[in-house]
Amino acid sequence: MNKLVAGKRDILFNLLIYGLLAFSLLVVLLPFLYVLFSSFSTKAEYLSRGFYLFPREWTFNSYGYLANNKGFLSSYANTLYITVVGTAINVFVTCLMAYGLSKSWLRGRSWLNFMVLFTMIFNGGMIPTYLVLKELSLINTYWALFLSGAVAPFVLIIMRSFFSTIPAELEESARIDGCSEWRLLFSIVIPLSLPSIVTVTLLYGVAHWNAYFQAILYLNDSAKWPVQVFLRQLLLETDSSMELNIGDYEYGPPVRMAAVIATALPLLLCYPFLQKYFNKGMFVGSVKG
Repeated sequence: MNKLVAGKRDILFNLLIYGLLAFSLLVVLLPFLYVLFSSFSTKAEYLSRGFYLFPREWTFNSYGYLANNKGFLSSYANTLYITVVGTAINVFVTCLMAYGLSKSWLRGRSWLNFMVLFTMIFNGGMIPTYLVLKELSLINTYWALFLSGAVAPFVLIIMRSFFSTIPAELEESARIDGCSEWRLLFSIVIPLSLPSIVTVTLLYGVAHWNAYFQAILYLNDSAKWPVQVFLRQLLLETDSSMELNIGDYEYGPPVRMAAVIATALPLLLCYPFLQKYFNKGMFVGSVKG
């Protein structure tokens, strides 16, 4: 009897969990589907029907408009450049610093680790950072975006923890064979740390792809703006101002929906292939022993 009651409780508990998960999925998925299908509708249908999922008349005019819009294409290319180059710089600098901080024999290691943790709580702020970049003549250059956030403290801690899990005996045997520190890092440590490095790459890449506030602060030339800034202007401006500033704005709100989908699409396509590395890297680097 007790087993029967316990079995019913387990079934009810599982149904409750699955129901909450289904509701959470619906809350997340429904707005995305609305934006996706609205991008394939016409301006007249979007303004007349209100909320709907499937348009009555399917059209690719909004995506065609974006494909022929020089401002969107230019900003998209800028974002690709910022993401690729910025992520490469972030991963390279983070790996070098994390590898050094993972060594117990490094002098001043405790003080350096404290400085890293300190910056997670306190930082110089927006205005001092801008003044420093201005004195370095980095304003209106992409280097202002690359160097101002070259190392993220949280990501650095993940990499440092992962490097600390590599057996010291493996490194000692490599040194006995005449392996230098640079070759040890790039030939042994980094290949063994692939899940953690992919995780770090994903974190930095998403941050660069979604960043727009730093671009507004540090980039004065609109030709250098990333796609997020273009998307922000597209979403905030009214239809009448869009007609004056961008040109032929025949398709209206569906163009905005198409711009949102086109901006989010690369991350949506990359994440499923990197998810296994992301999960492994996050948890393996956080547990030691």
